[in-house]
Amino acid sequence: MATILLIHGAYQGGWIWTRVAERLRAKGHLVLVPSLDGCAERAAANRPGITTESHAAELAQLLFMEDLRDLIACGTSTGGMVLCKLAELAPDRLGRLVFADALALQHGEALPDIVARPTAENTELTSGPSRADMEGRLFAELDPATRAWTIERVVHHPIAPMVAPVDLPRFWSMPWQGARVVWCRRSQNPPVAHQRRLQAALGASWHELDTGHYPMLSEPTALAGLIAD
Repeated sequence: MATILLIHGAYQGGWIWTRVAERLRAKGHLVLVPSLDGCAERAAANRPGITTESHAAELAQLLFMEDLRDLIACGTSTGGMVLCKLAELAPDRLGRLVFADALALQHGEALPDIVARPTAENTELTSGPSRADMEGRLFAELDPATRAWTIERVVHHPIAPMVAPVDLPRFWSMPWQGARVVWCRRSQNPPVAHQRRLQAALGASWHELDTGHYPMLSEPTALAGLIAD
């Protein structure tokens, strides 16, 4: 059985992986679903200095403290950015990398270089969608009960990961055998060209799900299979 780390994206927390984690644990896997610093139930700790790099460093420390190795690590959305930096920091502790409709920026790129967010509500410390945007666009494809459950749990994300360039001087030149890229056909962002760039750079296998940007909510069984099988 595998040890699996699931990394959430913006506005989310470990809670977004509940359905996938249930399915993976039912097969005997050890599944970690941490909420990143300043996110979800940790939102009260949000402060200046939380970055993509600090999120990754936090996860690297978790893997060190628990002495975990040969992990399957899966990131979704902005969690893909964290996954890239984690892989750079702790390559000896990771086995397979899985990018589930994920962002994977080149060194020096920032999220606005790839994704337009014209309706984002930004403050000094946070960035996130309006409720109208969540209901009418972000989570519109989810069934009503799942959409309401999700919106209740959304917390605006620490702002630096949403606007600052990433620091990835080594990731793209390192070998990542067995990597997987999962593109969600009904998702507008990240663009398919961005995910194809990732696949080509890593020599990753390509997988598709006929769903939107939140496959862990809409297609948890299929996504669990792509992560662990």
